[in-house]
Amino acid sequence: MSTYYQIFGSKVNVVSSDPSNPIEGQMWYNTTTELLKYRAIAPAAWASGGNLSTARNALAGAGTQTAGLAFGGYTTVNVTATEEYDGSAWTAGGALATARRVLGGCGLQTVAAAFGGFTTTPVNNTEEYDGTSWTAGGNLGTARRSLAGCGTQTVALGFNGYIDGTGNSLATEEYDGTSWTAGGNMAVGNPNGGGCGTQTSALGFGGDSSGAATEEYNGSTWTAGGNLNTSRGRLAAAGTQTAALGFGGDDGVNTGATELYDGTSWTNTTSMATARALLGGAGTQTAGLGFAGTTGSVSNATEEYTGAITPVTRTVTAS
Repeated sequence: MSTYYQIFGSKVNVVSSDPSNPIEGQMWYNTTTELLKYRAIAPAAWASGGNLSTARNALAGAGTQTAGLAFGGYTTVNVTATEEYDGSAWTAGGALATARRVLGGCGLQTVAAAFGGFTTTPVNNTEEYDGTSWTAGGNLGTARRSLAGCGTQTVALGFNGYIDGTGNSLATEEYDGTSWTAGGNMAVGNPNGGGCGTQTSALGFGGDSSGAATEEYNGSTWTAGGNLNTSRGRLAAAGTQTAALGFGGDDGVNTGATELYDGTSWTNTTSMATARALLGGAGTQTAGLGFAGTTGSVSNATEEYTGAITPVTRTVTAS
């Protein structure tokens, strides 16, 4: 049987404190704690986070895994509720002025935007959040529901969705913090699709119509990207155009399927613990946040995704 020395070409270091930046596979004995430790790469995983105060679906999300924002949605009625996440618990934020569901959202916990959605009809109004309260912004050119959003509060993108009486929307709109202007049309109109990235480097994917399609935006034009492995709508998104996370949704039944995009193709990774659709999403490809949604009833549950590239230090035990 090979020894540690034969495999790694060195003996186990004996130290009084853990190394500050160990490499994968490195092992050491800490004389202070009297523990044998090693560096490993943690597998991708979803873990439970704190529950939202208001269970709901069809909401929007923004921010990061440790500073997330959830707003709007549907319980048995449209809601104005806003909640802020600190990485472990949700607390109440300022209420939206307009109760709505299936809305678009983007930005950070303290500088977010909410736009479009559905009250009793699709709406075009925009609201801006400053970490405390929402105030009116410029109206979308086209009222629509079930749209996607990405970017920041002052450099935002809203796209796809559904226009009552007209059908699926191909329209893209760009926001400068004051007003919306027309961008390039998508090739595939897909309500309830996922969206992430920036105004000039965006990703749109999935949706209720052609649920595997992916499109990439360069600030003026959409082009086709690699298809999702699991065709679905009503999913959530996080990350960037070249490092995206797509999760949850509905492919005929609720799914927890999670996929990673590298700018060319999607690969499957660990599924969410609870299959759900119409959920909120935030964060990055390696630190994603999924919350609320439909699991058979409206949900208040939160899950946190940690990507496979995360290094961890583990302790060797007798068992």
